[in-house]
Amino acid sequence: MTIYQPLGTASDAGGDMEHTTRIPSAEITGVKGALIKRMIEKRLGKVPTAVGVYWHNPKVLFASFGLGGKVQKWDACDEGLKSFAHMAVASLVGCTWCLDFNYFETRNKGLDVEKAREIPRWREVDVFTPLERDVLEYAEAMSQTPPTVTDELVDRLHAELGPAAVVELTSVIAFANMSTRGNVALGIESDGFAATCGLKPLAERPGVASAS
Repeated sequence: MTIYQPLGTASDAGGDMEHTTRIPSAEITGVKGALIKRMIEKRLGKVPTAVGVYWHNPKVLFASFGLGGKVQKWDACDEGLKSFAHMAVASLVGCTWCLDFNYFETRNKGLDVEKAREIPRWREVDVFTPLERDVLEYAEAMSQTPPTVTDELVDRLHAELGPAAVVELTSVIAFANMSTRGNVALGIESDGFAATCGLKPLAERPGVASAS
């Protein structure tokens, strides 16, 4: 249930999901706008709602694209672990856009989709390895206010992954917090990417009522 006033819809930015955002999507215009739309549509099939919202301040949008692109090039930590960590942050914070998109991306990257769909209830299922569970716990612990990370948890990750991978994982989780919290604050919700490619619905987080 949303508690904000409807100001804009996903269709403003080229999406087809009927939800509202706290800042209405801007029309993506100009040469740069045309290039961005063409690039994104080629990769995703449609322009996400978030692009229209952030188009009000292109400097912020391009900086976010740039940082996100650099994060994707890091390779000291396993891609699956980083993807699971981002989804764990999104589930905890309540960012349906990031949760859905990263679920969609696990399929595109050839990662474990069945595990990915269980992340909202990872504590209640037994499909994850001890290392994956530590990564998911770390993502949630970092995302608490204040953070609840323990020495013991970091020691286990350090022993399994090594220092370079732990530093990278930590930074990925920090980036996930920036993007998820920004989306939630602006009312940017799922664009339904996972559903459009036939993925099963994500498991629900315990204690969270269904939106249907």
